Amino acid sequence: MSQKIGKLMQNNTAFFLCDIQDKFRNSITYFPEIVIVAQRLLKAAKILNVPVVATEQYPRGLGNTVPELAEILKENENAKVYDKTLFSMCTDNIMTDLRSKVPDLKSVVLFGIEAHVCVQQTALELLDQGLEVHLIADSTSSRSMTDRMFTFERIRQAGGFITTSESLLFMLLKDAKHPNFKEVQKLIIESAPYQGLVPKL
Repeated sequence: MSQKIGKLMQNNTAFFLCDIQDKFRNSITYFPEIVIVAQRLLKAAKILNVPVVATEQYPRGLGNTVPELAEILKENENAKVYDKTLFSMCTDNIMTDLRSKVPDLKSVVLFGIEAHVCVQQTALELLDQGLEVHLIADSTSSRSMTDRMFTFERIRQAGGFITTSESLLFMLLKDAKHPNFKEVQKLIIESAPYQGLVPKL
C-alpha cells in the first residue's frame, strides 16, 4: 500500500470552517489574522465550487460566525452552517449531508478554532473515517500558542497534513491554465498576515 501524499482534487474535497465565532474574538491568539485567511479560503471555495461546512459551537452562549465570514457563507449556495455541542464537527447530520453532496469524498480542508479542542477532535475523527485532512496552519489558532503548536504536531502524528492557505489553493488549482486561476490568484496576491508560526527575521 502506497503512502498517502495528500494530493487534492476539487471534485472530492470539502472545506470545514470550525467555530470562528464572535465570543472568541478577544481571546484567540492572532484572531484578526486567521479571519483574514479564512475569508480568502471561503472566497476560493466559492470560486472553485468546493462545498463548505461551517459550524458554530453552542451559538446561544458563544455567538454566531463572525460577520466577516458569515457574509461570504450567505452568498455561497454550496455552503451550510450548522450549530453543535459536540466538540468535533463530525456530527451525524453533518456527515450524512456531506456524503450525499460529495459521495466520493476523500479530502477535507480544515481551519478554525480552537485548535486543541474542536479542530483537533474534528481532524482525528475525519482521519479515523479514512479521510485525508489538510489543516490550514495560518487559519487555525487557540488562546495559547503552546496549544496551537502541539495540536499541529498531534494531527501530523495521526496522519494529517499541515499546510498553508496559499499552498493549499495552488494544490487545488494545479495548473496556471485552470479556468479559475486568475480569480484565485487575486485572493493570494498579498501574502497571508504574520501569525507567529515562525520567528520574525
